[in-house]
Amino acid sequence: MNRPEEASLIAQTQFGMETSRISQENRDEISFMTFIIPEFAAAYKMNVQDAYRYLKQYGGLDYLREHWWALHTMNPFWAVRDMLEICRQNGGYQ
Repeated sequence: MNRPEEASLIAQTQFGMETSRISQENRDEISFMTFIIPEFAAAYKMNVQDAYRYLKQYGGLDYLREHWWALHTMNPFWAVRDMLEICRQNGGYQ
């Protein structure tokens, strides 16, 4: 068992005893993504599943994964707006 001061989480998978370490940075990224996708959905009157599909199809999720560290420091309004602009540049709703 890991000591509490260790900065990673041991995640047990459903496939036997296989484990993987999730760093604090990865946990922060996941936390931000689970916050901002529903924010995007609410801003554009979509359900969360449709927002996820839209972001995935038009590059918004790739942008989010690549730039989450900068996006999480700004007001969610600007992050959501930037994601929409990326999607528009990749053929999303005009």
